[in-house]
Amino acid sequence: MTSTASSTDTRQGQAATDQRPSWQQRLRRFGYSPAPATDVRDRLVPPYARPNPRLWQVLGVPPTLATRLTRWSGWGGPLLVTLLAGALRFWHLGSPKAVIFDETYYAKDAWALIHRGFEVNWDKNANDVVLSTGSHITIPSDAAYVVHPPVGKYVIGLGELLFGFDPFGWRFMTALLGTLSVLLLCRIGRRLFRSTFLGCLAGALMAVDGLHFVMSRTALLDGVLMFFVLAAFGCLVVDRDKARARLAAALPADADGRVRPDAHIAETTRLGWRPWRWLAGLMLGLAIGTKWNGLYILAAFCVMAVLWDIGSRKVAGAGRPYRAALKHDVGITFLATVPVAIVTYLVSWTGWILSPTDGSGGYYRNWAATDGKGGSWTWLFPDWWRSLWHYEHEVYEFHVGLSSPHTYQSNPWSWLVLGRPVSYFYESPLPGTDGCPTDAGGKCAREVLAIGTPLLWWVGCFALLYVLWRWLFRRDWRAGAVACAVAAGYLPWFMYQERTIFLFYAVVFVPFLCLAVAMLLGAIIGPPGASDARRVAGATGAGVLTLLIAWNFIYFWPLYTGQAIPIDEWRSRMWLDTWV
Repeated sequence: MTSTASSTDTRQGQAATDQRPSWQQRLRRFGYSPAPATDVRDRLVPPYARPNPRLWQVLGVPPTLATRLTRWSGWGGPLLVTLLAGALRFWHLGSPKAVIFDETYYAKDAWALIHRGFEVNWDKNANDVVLSTGSHITIPSDAAYVVHPPVGKYVIGLGELLFGFDPFGWRFMTALLGTLSVLLLCRIGRRLFRSTFLGCLAGALMAVDGLHFVMSRTALLDGVLMFFVLAAFGCLVVDRDKARARLAAALPADADGRVRPDAHIAETTRLGWRPWRWLAGLMLGLAIGTKWNGLYILAAFCVMAVLWDIGSRKVAGAGRPYRAALKHDVGITFLATVPVAIVTYLVSWTGWILSPTDGSGGYYRNWAATDGKGGSWTWLFPDWWRSLWHYEHEVYEFHVGLSSPHTYQSNPWSWLVLGRPVSYFYESPLPGTDGCPTDAGGKCAREVLAIGTPLLWWVGCFALLYVLWRWLFRRDWRAGAVACAVAAGYLPWFMYQERTIFLFYAVVFVPFLCLAVAMLLGAIIGPPGASDARRVAGATGAGVLTLLIAWNFIYFWPLYTGQAIPIDEWRSRMWLDTWV
């Protein structure tokens, strides 16, 4: 008999349960590491990271005050970051005092919607009249054909209703939602990473992103869409925590108080009506009611939510997690999202539906009673439904056929590297006028350029690669969630490369790009168990990179706010030829 002491088989003393499948063995060379065995409760609902006590000692903070600061930092930190973001976004919000880029459509459509319930055709000189007369302008009565749903325009119109029909009024709500989105991202990042610091870092990065900043100060629909998408994502993350906490509470504990997996409980426990998931459905309905590309995000988020449920039941001990999720979770996910989103979308058309059907109402409102008369099945649907369906079909045909060339159109392949930004506003004031210095030596440049903070986006390219690596080889659900959200807002545009599309559409995934960068910076700083030298070096590197991003935002500040600068200074900021 061969002695085990002299055996060269290193697996002799390894338990059968420790022998992992071959695919895991192969992936380990790429960095894959299985999750360590811990209390199931901690795996289902991980605790939040707490600041190292040594940090407070170094800063000279007494223990009692340190405890209070830690307790309040969960909200105090995000609110401070939000205060900074709000101060930046509301600073001289009414400047430039002009109708810039597509504000020419959405600002006036919003004003018509809140007063008539549908969009109207404006005169060619309406912009000049609006800027001179404001809220006293006479609203035309002739309905206009528009190609975007009404929710985003109602949001813009709310600001006009509160503050008047002027640049500050029609930019107010986008600035408010842009500011609140920073608060949302701080809180979402905190819950996602279980770290107040990383959550606030993600929010701070978005606060100094140029594209998010410009879109927050312009009355366009994409900033509104971004807010609702981020809110829906946050609702799903909260729902995930609530559902996993309910599973953890249902599992049995052993004599030592450690929660253990249980197949029966994991496969049969019902997780209730899950109000946060219903709220996510409402947010996704509002997103679709702002722009139709919210449909792709709805589909992606629904799949993501179901996969989270499968993972939760698997961690809890389910032997057949897919079957359990199909039985208990898929139905409620569908009911809480798809029907809720559809109803929300239809409700958003109430103003158009209630408008007159005698030809003086919304565009195509009388279609069912005129061109749409006849047919074998028309009696099944009310006139407003058939008219709206026809309207939506015409809008779809417009979108898929939109290929008119535009100076600032760009291919989605170039978005992440900021290949072709969009100029919303440009003037060349003479010295001594419109903020141009008297000693400028020539004309100045005054521009509002919709471009992300370059260093942030270029670092974001590497961060996305890191996120994909962490998802594929570390099985990190947080990385998968970030990757899913970026993909939902970005990849669908590759199906329409022949269409006229623009870089600013990318604002919808900017929050998730910032989460990816925060995750990368967290990895640079190092894990809590790393040595002091490792953590100091990592924190220094991450801090320098963050400061460079902030400096880059400050450097491009004149191009984000339309400040007049000498033409040579403007040229020095045109880092790529395609930015001109």
